[in-house]
Amino acid sequence: MPLPEVSGRSHAGGDGRSPAARAVEAAWRIEWPKLVAGLTRMVGDIATAEEFAQDAHLAALEQWPRDGIPPNPGGWLMLTAKHRAIDRIRRDATFARKLPMLGHDLLTEQTAEQPNTADDIEDDLLRMVFTACHPVLPQPARVALTLRMIGGLTTDEIARAYLVSETTVAQRIVRAKRTIAKKKVPYDVPSGPQLADRLESVLEVIYLIFNEGYAATSGKNWVRAELCDDALRLARILTGLMPQEPEAFGLAALLELQASRTHARSDATTQLVLLPDQDRSRWDQLSIRRGFAALGRAHTLALRRGVPPGRYALQGAIAAAHAMAATPEDTDWRRVAGLYAVLADRFPSPIVELNRAVAVAMVHGPAAGLDLVDAVATTGALDSYHLLHAVRAHFLSRLDRPTEARAAYLRAAALTANTAEQTLLRDRAAPLD
Repeated sequence: MPLPEVSGRSHAGGDGRSPAARAVEAAWRIEWPKLVAGLTRMVGDIATAEEFAQDAHLAALEQWPRDGIPPNPGGWLMLTAKHRAIDRIRRDATFARKLPMLGHDLLTEQTAEQPNTADDIEDDLLRMVFTACHPVLPQPARVALTLRMIGGLTTDEIARAYLVSETTVAQRIVRAKRTIAKKKVPYDVPSGPQLADRLESVLEVIYLIFNEGYAATSGKNWVRAELCDDALRLARILTGLMPQEPEAFGLAALLELQASRTHARSDATTQLVLLPDQDRSRWDQLSIRRGFAALGRAHTLALRRGVPPGRYALQGAIAAAHAMAATPEDTDWRRVAGLYAVLADRFPSPIVELNRAVAVAMVHGPAAGLDLVDAVATTGALDSYHLLHAVRAHFLSRLDRPTEARAAYLRAAALTANTAEQTLLRDRAAPLD
């Protein structure tokens, strides 16, 4: 959502905060990843970049209520952070000696009030992704740090995405930053074998950023379009960077096809609309065509290498099966169930099994789906995952077991922090009294 352009003094809104205060919060949330990535390129240090970004944030909190919200909030934050950095260099010789490149990069860079170009921002974000995914970090730390630095996700959102505690995520991020600083990890995009070595982590990071945007873990809205856009842009950049890598195209295909449904996934009141109930005329046909093209490229490259489709290409094929169906009834559920079976065999996980259960139920009935869900539930791996209980509730309802279905729906509602999901799940439970 674009930020309002307001001049003069602000007046308090219905929640007690001024429009300027709300604009600062929105700009900080949306622009923070780009701001820190751009500053890291200049200063060569993530922690220092975050410090200058915070300085700009505090300046906005002070100045926007007095001077009005700037037309380009992100550009204002970046320019202010640069100026704060330059001022500090000039007055603090010790700091400049500690970070010699900081003084050189900032003082020689053009600092006129010109917004960064889209290419600049994309390059900075990609550098940050590959820096955070450096092999010196364990895999969970790479993902957590990149989700925080690039996706702008909170530690709580990352914890929900990975089904771990918030404390665990916070510790991973702090340790990752310390390791990057200690090991002097360069802020750049690697080449040759190093690029391929880090690809798996980068793909997973982009995938999780998109997932958080596609189905937000918290807040009033189910969709966070800015995160979907960031992930899509990064996936497209990655295919340009690695034009012979099938899984880069597999991921791009998956995200394009999933993103094609974005406008149909919420109604005018921001309430969520599930796949069977969506108005498919609202699906973005350009995104679908892009997804099909990327999926075709992924399969061609895999055949040339003599390797089977990867994790993301398989999921892209599932998304393509939905995209090809003009109505829900036209969906080739046998094909979807078969693709999930292959995915479960090659890349087993309880969440893949949960999704497979939905497809199997569409082919063989709710009892068959419930058997698969209960098998996942007995492992305890997804006990705190709300969708496990939501899917189970759906099957129980179809099997005319209303008391159990209602309890499962309410359990699912209690486990999600997203208001739209809570509303839907409680609405589903209500008539089962």
